[in-house]
Amino acid sequence: MEWMLMPLKRYADFQGRSRRMEFWMWILFTFIVGLVLGIIDGVVGLRLGGTPTASPGMPSGLAFFSSMGILGILWSLVTLIPNLAVAVRRLHDTNRTGFWLLLPIVPYATGIALMIVGAASQSLGLMGIAGILTLIGLICAIVLLVFYCLPGTPGPNKYGPDPMGASPANLSETFQ
Repeated sequence: MEWMLMPLKRYADFQGRSRRMEFWMWILFTFIVGLVLGIIDGVVGLRLGGTPTASPGMPSGLAFFSSMGILGILWSLVTLIPNLAVAVRRLHDTNRTGFWLLLPIVPYATGIALMIVGAASQSLGLMGIAGILTLIGLICAIVLLVFYCLPGTPGPNKYGPDPMGASPANLSETFQ
């Protein structure tokens, strides 16, 4: 359980390294809490919208967010910074810069912009290019997933000492 909560202790710490155990336990923890909060949102009726379908005049991409619950949105906002920080530290453990997180954002953002322009101008060519860019963004996200799964570099690297073999208590003392 201590591995799951370590990113909260290192809330906005973008320096140093995080081993796979810390990263994946954090992902598991945030998933489980998000799932429980989603169930609570559904049972209590804290959803912002009804079903995840677009209402008239709403772009279909925003339909998902209209069905999210208040607790789920709050959880997403609270964990945004620790999610980014632990992902950057995980990349540091594989001796990569945190800027790799931006890899899928460029094709996704460009694809979304082209999709909006293509839809407004009813250009199937622009919509096709937007689809290809979205596919490239997905491939870039898979590359990031592979980086997260790779073992860290043994010994110290330019981002700090090797966290492997250190207990969570030692790491949290080191990074306070």
